[in-house]
Amino acid sequence: MTFTRLVTAALAATLALPLAAAELGDDGLHKTPWMRETFKDLREDLDEANAEDKRLMLMFEQRGCVYCTKMHEEVFPTPVIADYINENYFVVQLNLHGDIEVTDFDGETLSEKQMARKWGILFTPTMMFLPQEVPEGATAPQSAVAVMPGAFGVGTTLDMLTWVKEERYTLEGTEDFQRYHARMIQERDNGSTD
Repeated sequence: MTFTRLVTAALAATLALPLAAAELGDDGLHKTPWMRETFKDLREDLDEANAEDKRLMLMFEQRGCVYCTKMHEEVFPTPVIADYINENYFVVQLNLHGDIEVTDFDGETLSEKQMARKWGILFTPTMMFLPQEVPEGATAPQSAVAVMPGAFGVGTTLDMLTWVKEERYTLEGTEDFQRYHARMIQERDNGSTD
């Protein structure tokens, strides 16, 4: 192999690697540039997301969560995922055991941990995707168009992000998320089930 080909191959391999993993904050949760610091009033967060033409995503995590670490080290730093989130989503991080106050769409204000109980959040990470409009008096989980509990690979995560952003949940027909995801796996045709 010539020197030029060797350098080209090394450069290509470097570009294919994920970006640096997120750092841990004082609360023990991973912090990324695409996460937003807000007052955690979901009505305001939704308005701000809509003003930026982005979708609101709530992400529950917890200190020491190995699945959160997997997502932040292997999935979120991948350029295709990081870029897609940054361009299309307004992400608010919530701590499964946190004490910061959160105001739900129905107006109720509870600590993060109390809100997690109210909403039935059992796993971390859990990503909850909201529509552009939430009915008056509804809670976040009642309004969510999709909830993704757990750690998944790049393909599954990208498919969920795309499915929500493209509002595929509103389309007539039989292609729910699982069928959409199966079709995307076939279209990627890279031998991977993810």
